[in-house]
Amino acid sequence: MRHLTYREAVREAMREEMLADENVILLGEDVGRYGGAFKVSQGLWDEFGEERVIDTPLSEAAIAGAAVGAALTGMRPIAEIMYIDFMTIAMDQIVNQAAKMKYMFGGKAVLPVVFRTQEGGGKSNGAQHSQCLEAWFMHVPGIRVVIPSTPYDAKGLLKSSIREDNPVVFIEHKMLYGVKGPVPENDYLVPLGRAEVKREGRDVTLVAISMMVHKALKAAEALSREGIEAEVIDPRTLAPLDEDSIINSVKKTGRLVIVHEACKRGGVGGEIASIAAEEAFDYLDAPIKRLGALEVPIPYAPHLASAVVPDEERIVAAVKEVCR
Repeated sequence: MRHLTYREAVREAMREEMLADENVILLGEDVGRYGGAFKVSQGLWDEFGEERVIDTPLSEAAIAGAAVGAALTGMRPIAEIMYIDFMTIAMDQIVNQAAKMKYMFGGKAVLPVVFRTQEGGGKSNGAQHSQCLEAWFMHVPGIRVVIPSTPYDAKGLLKSSIREDNPVVFIEHKMLYGVKGPVPENDYLVPLGRAEVKREGRDVTLVAISMMVHKALKAAEALSREGIEAEVIDPRTLAPLDEDSIINSVKKTGRLVIVHEACKRGGVGGEIASIAAEEAFDYLDAPIKRLGALEVPIPYAPHLASAVVPDEERIVAAVKEVCR
């Protein structure tokens, strides 16, 4: 099977859906001639023209608002918000409008809109360009939250998101764009709401989000050399969340560690831990452990930033703590 980068997989998903459906459009800052801030949409403006690949003004509220309006009138817009930090400027359009219109209009309003955005540190972008805010959107009924960790999942989940008739927040980690992985040439979909076991294990369940999936897999390999077999689960979508896969794994292993790059307080890990406590408490042999970033803004300096977010060593230590 051929190997693509995460960036190429996202681009290919958009291109294929644009070829298949003339109602699919892309809009955002610098997505056209420039090819996107992260070069994800490079070449699409040349192929589809400025009426379907639209360079917008520098206004996230305008981008999100235009996308919601376009979706209501029959289009399937992909709105790129350059950093998830900037979605704060478009929260009314996303949270108060897109998420609620179908409900408020008795199902008559259809909102097939995808808000593509990028999160995470690792590039010394500073505190206002490095946050992980997926928990904010997971909290809002009416929004699908998708957060793939591999090129295969990125393509399959984005295609499913574009075909979804409800608003989707599609979160890409900026440090994953260069990661390569197998991607089939044929058309395929990864369904929303279905987690994947990235590594089988018997001793502890390790649920990891986005970039942390790769760190968790490396930690699992290190733990295996010491006789601890960790089962690594990637939820892939946070809303809907595949609770059954997580619960079944916890019932098998008896232990649970959750790791994400977002701050520990109020993060996705708390919700997953609560679900496990409610549904599998009698199967737990140790307290649930959560790992997240420290309660500070992400520093600009690389050595300070790396000290804030979880790494392989801290994941290994957390697993050992629940397994002792």
